[in-house]
Amino acid sequence: MLRYAFSRLLALSVSLCVASVIIFAAIEIVPGDPAAYMLGLNAAPDTVAALRAELGLDQGAVARYFTWVTGVLQGDFGTSYTYRTPVGEMIGERLWISLPLAMFALTLSTAIAVPVGLWAAATRGRAPDLGSMGATQLGVAVPNFWFAMILVTIFAIHLRWFSAGGFPGWDGGLLPGLKALTLPAIALALPQASILARVMRSALIDTLGEGYIRTARAKGLTRGQVLWRHAFRNALIPVLTILGLQFSFLLAGGIIIENVFFLPGLGRLIFQAIAQRDLIVVESVVMLLVFSVILVTFLVDIAYAAVDPRLRRS
Repeated sequence: MLRYAFSRLLALSVSLCVASVIIFAAIEIVPGDPAAYMLGLNAAPDTVAALRAELGLDQGAVARYFTWVTGVLQGDFGTSYTYRTPVGEMIGERLWISLPLAMFALTLSTAIAVPVGLWAAATRGRAPDLGSMGATQLGVAVPNFWFAMILVTIFAIHLRWFSAGGFPGWDGGLLPGLKALTLPAIALALPQASILARVMRSALIDTLGEGYIRTARAKGLTRGQVLWRHAFRNALIPVLTILGLQFSFLLAGGIIIENVFFLPGLGRLIFQAIAQRDLIVVESVVMLLVFSVILVTFLVDIAYAAVDPRLRRS
């Protein structure tokens, strides 16, 4: 198990190195000069040159890359061009909103998808299966930002159960914070729950067709016992894959939802940074999101080994 984990950790490190190069190169080829953008079209060339020197943009690309990577490894993400504050502090403030939102949405998605997938697999071909799969098809088809606006219209404007947007902060207590994140989490969770439920159903149906399942039934176990004791665990591998991908998507892909609900999270931060040509913020946030994706992939691989001992032996 330790050898397997070390090999996956080595692959994670290589992936991060490659990702850092790609992110920096992609930001470099984007047209536009941050200094000229900040000073406006009528700024004098010497003023623009002075600001470029102050921001470190007059250095070569290779030097700026190694300066950025060295700082990131030391926990220093640089200073925002626009706000003149440390990027690490900005990310830390926004992460305390985006991370709970992603975990909240993933919890809701899993809580909905697993029972629906089990129920659909247990009633394959019958009315409950057809009805639940029809609902999940609708969930996949509906864009989450449109669903978010429907939630705001119903629960915030008409019923007034929730606020239409904003975040009160965690200083006001856990319940007010979770209440502010409830509608965004539902808007993010339902499409992902639809995908996960379909994957769960498909994996369970494939597993229920295996020979050892027929042997367990021949020994006298009921269909429910076979489903929980044997089929469920063996169907978890594709489900874990989708869960890992979904968490990464929920953390990185909430840009539109955060803008719909005016949440000051990472998605809104990167959207504003792109609009303001604040490249150091864009690079650092994207690198953090890539790291989260790769880290979740690593944890999913370790979970594979825990679920399937054949991976450890191989």
